[in-house]
Amino acid sequence: MTQLKKSRLFIFFLVFCLIFSLAGCASANTPKQASESTETAVTESASDTSSTVALSTASEAASVTDDTSENDTSQHSEKNGDIMILYTSDVHCGVSQGFGYAGLYEVRKSLEAQGYTTILVDDGDSIQGEAMGTLTKGEANIKLMNAVGYDVCIPGNHEFDYGADHFLNLSDQAKFTYISCNLNKDGEPVLPAYKIIEAAGKKIGFVGITTPESLTTSNPIHFQDENGKTVYGFLQDDDGTGVYNAVQKAVDDARADGADYIYVLAHVGMEETVHPWTYADIISHTTGIDVFLDGHSHDTEQVVMKNAEGKDVIRSAVGTKMNCIGHSLITEDGIGETDIWSWPNDIDAPTLLGLENEMTPKIEEVRAELDEILSKEVANIDFEITINDPVEKDTSGNPIRMIRRAETNMGDLCADAARVAADADIGIINGGGVRAGLPKGKITYEDIIGVYPYNNAVCLIEVTGQQILDALEWGARGVPEENGSFLHVSGITYEINSTIDSPCTSNSDGMMTGISGKRRVSNVLYDGKPIDPNAKFRVAGSDFVLLQNGDGTTAFDGAKVIDEEATIDNQALISYITNTLEGKLDAYSDPYGQGRIVIKE
Repeated sequence: MTQLKKSRLFIFFLVFCLIFSLAGCASANTPKQASESTETAVTESASDTSSTVALSTASEAASVTDDTSENDTSQHSEKNGDIMILYTSDVHCGVSQGFGYAGLYEVRKSLEAQGYTTILVDDGDSIQGEAMGTLTKGEANIKLMNAVGYDVCIPGNHEFDYGADHFLNLSDQAKFTYISCNLNKDGEPVLPAYKIIEAAGKKIGFVGITTPESLTTSNPIHFQDENGKTVYGFLQDDDGTGVYNAVQKAVDDARADGADYIYVLAHVGMEETVHPWTYADIISHTTGIDVFLDGHSHDTEQVVMKNAEGKDVIRSAVGTKMNCIGHSLITEDGIGETDIWSWPNDIDAPTLLGLENEMTPKIEEVRAELDEILSKEVANIDFEITINDPVEKDTSGNPIRMIRRAETNMGDLCADAARVAADADIGIINGGGVRAGLPKGKITYEDIIGVYPYNNAVCLIEVTGQQILDALEWGARGVPEENGSFLHVSGITYEINSTIDSPCTSNSDGMMTGISGKRRVSNVLYDGKPIDPNAKFRVAGSDFVLLQNGDGTTAFDGAKVIDEEATIDNQALISYITNTLEGKLDAYSDPYGQGRIVIKE
């Protein structure tokens, strides 16, 4: 059998698998009705950067690398006049998880072979989250995104985890366009607000939005100049008008430039603690948006809600780690189905299907460069140490993250590691900083970096009991919803009454400004006794939270710094597992932890 025939048969096989293994997601994620709820543009052409780019083949549309196989059937297909927009979000370096980049590439190639013109976009948080991002500061990820053929992307909050200046250098390496209508430096736009792509005789405008929460969910120092002054911003304010106005202007400008449809690429999410910048906030305060492709909260919600004029807007999210691929169809009659394909299986699609294509050697090349230093075994366990609820699943069958709203064995382990590493009285770790669990079986250096991809320092400070109480209150403000500032602890225990409204206040930058009213957090015990608000304690944790106001935590301002960098977080975890515990982790076998945090509902 010729290689071309094998390739065509595999495409048909992949489509067959998608239909029978994945299509159930479409019915499970039918859009539901929601409750009430400075820029520049980019237009491109292969020959003239002042005109609009016309897409016709997979290689032209996606800037696929020069060594595209001669067996690529998309180069020989006749176009059917329809456009398929494919979208991903919150990949977090998971290029070989879920569908994987190889699966994404194959899906796109198959659609092109069927006659669709395709556009590939991403909603942010792609270049951070695992060893690949940490050890290359995102460069390996940009290389792979170029190869898979993205057309337009936005920065999420974690694109800035290696520094805002570094992200802009990475954007220069990208063969695709980064857009954001609200990212600015010293009040001036940093990226184009929108991009128009012409495909199949239609002009599709893409508008980018980056969450202002970036200022606190990435390290705040990443937005500062050499003098410690914050120079980057996201048009943040108290009531959201700065972002709403920027989005509206970008939409209006794209329409004026001839856009037939407006797709927003957003990294804002649905968490209430992000208000006034949730997707619902933005949609309800703007007009002219047709589809709102969203990321940040890692959900897979498909929603239809009203905009400021009472017109329907589709909001679609695609989870994380390539467990879903979004698809939005545009025909001569307008926008058709907008939904997601899901891959909830433990084994990634390329492995399960034996998939090999142009992406395979590129991914293998990048991984080979990292394997030698990542393959070192740290421990071996017969249970999972998790960040997810071991039972609860979302509508797509994917695990629901628990570490940002409740105690887990992973949170306990990380807090213990920090406390021991710095020889502290108390260890405090924010749930948003713990990005993955540890698998059953062999635990490697790569697994540890997956838990702690930021390389944050573990620092040691001296604080009062009152500062600890205030920090716990701030971290508990979102319960039972997710919030990255939720605190896991070592050396203390506490209770949260989620029926009490949070008494915390904050400013337009998302920084805690005070606590007024009845507190949710109570029964905070140190050494089995109520913590003394006036006593001094040695507290260890990430410098992101303890020293740099990460997640808006200001409770530790003014604390005495004993050790600014006792160690690096992933090294602390490795040392704790290998040296302190000698690889024996049985004390952390319960996924719900050791009973350090009790939540009353």
